[in-house]
Amino acid sequence: MPLNKNQIAQRIARELQDGFYVNLGIGIPTLVANYIPEGMEVVLQSENGLLGMGPFPVEGEEDADLINAGKQTITTVAGSAFFDSAVSFGMIRAGKVDLTVLGAMEVAENGDIANWKVPGKMVKGMGGAMDLVASAKNIIVAMQHTDKAGNSKLLPKCSLPITGLNCVKKIVTDLGVFDVTPDGFVCIEHAADVTLEEIQQKTAGKLRFADQVQAITFS
Repeated sequence: MPLNKNQIAQRIARELQDGFYVNLGIGIPTLVANYIPEGMEVVLQSENGLLGMGPFPVEGEEDADLINAGKQTITTVAGSAFFDSAVSFGMIRAGKVDLTVLGAMEVAENGDIANWKVPGKMVKGMGGAMDLVASAKNIIVAMQHTDKAGNSKLLPKCSLPITGLNCVKKIVTDLGVFDVTPDGFVCIEHAADVTLEEIQQKTAGKLRFADQVQAITFS
């Protein structure tokens, strides 16, 4: 079966390291906050002005004054700090964020990402995505492998307006985990019961498989 959104987030959480400062984008990436390994110290940053974001609140305990950049209610952890967005973007532009996890509409085989605009549809703006992809040390994308029409989102070249060039390092989709290399996408793990043939069929960009592709398992 393909991975669900929570499993995508859970797999991405394995990429975290102790002491990391991490920014989580809107959508699937925000779920990563629920799967930080026990005993690991990771500081989650939100570009609207927060260091020390915790997991989502349980139903009935939401605080409408505590929100992330996607306007979702959140929790804080001990030692969290609040500040204005100018300070937050100063952190991002100064390269203080170790890892950014973003959603995407398209990713090209060279690591270009398009994640903010579909021509002809109204959008509020790019938000912090351009600063994040230009400044973060590592970019991981969390997304569905295909769009609603079944078209691949891993492409030879992005067709939508570009957010950042040659910046994505890894992609986790409902079908598997992919490194982005100078030679295109490399599948290093696959969802259980998803065949390599299906992954190949649903990937439009250049793709090869690692010598030993592992199935993704969850305890």
